[in-house]
Amino acid sequence: MAGRLGIIDWGIGGVSIYGLVKEQIGDVSVTYFSDTGAKPYGKMPRRELAARLDLAIAFLKSRGVTNVVIGCNAASTAIPDLADHRIPVEGVIEPAIRLTADIAPARLGVIGGRRTITSGAYRKGFAARGMGVTQRIAQPLSALIESGDVGSEDLRTAAKRILGPLRNCSHILLACTHYPAITPLLQQLVSTETQFIDPASEMIGIIRRWRLPHTGGDVFLTTGDAEAMKTAAAKAFGVTISTADKVSI
Repeated sequence: MAGRLGIIDWGIGGVSIYGLVKEQIGDVSVTYFSDTGAKPYGKMPRRELAARLDLAIAFLKSRGVTNVVIGCNAASTAIPDLADHRIPVEGVIEPAIRLTADIAPARLGVIGGRRTITSGAYRKGFAARGMGVTQRIAQPLSALIESGDVGSEDLRTAAKRILGPLRNCSHILLACTHYPAITPLLQQLVSTETQFIDPASEMIGIIRRWRLPHTGGDVFLTTGDAEAMKTAAAKAFGVTISTADKVSI
């Protein structure tokens, strides 16, 4: 049975999902697509973002991808506007809401990028389940992590400012796939009882149900700087990318 998993992200955030795929599912064939050569997804108007994602999905299909995970919260806000590519395309927002609702936090906080938070996707999703939430825009955490920074004083200062109003939450949802790279640092800045929720585990359940063949052979592609991608993935997630190719779409 042929099959290949595609993971789309503007940068290296989706590498957190890739790492769990390798760890928990095994040698599934993965094509990872980083779009750092384009405008940041969080800064694209919704229609422009949907059109860019349509291009990326079509490109990955031409490379043999049969199932797609959009490993980016900002990009996942545009999923309702995507064309019908006739292959499974799953974003990270709805799975994150399901996972969090099952946990039923007493006091829930969410940190994410500006587009993710201002879209209202999480607020509305939790409200539909009778859940309240306190949200914080977490700029510039993802940009710092994208550069390979997981422990600088600038990062700590920004994280402390962002988490201040959330420090007594029972749970904080990480609404960006970059953030798991700095969970130990974040934990130092909140109550010892606060738990962080990483939705990547829910994505692994979805990918497992796709029953993709264990054939191996991973491919890393980027529209940006391939060497920068390799360096950041290693520093942030401990993932070694031996070869990354620059592409245009």
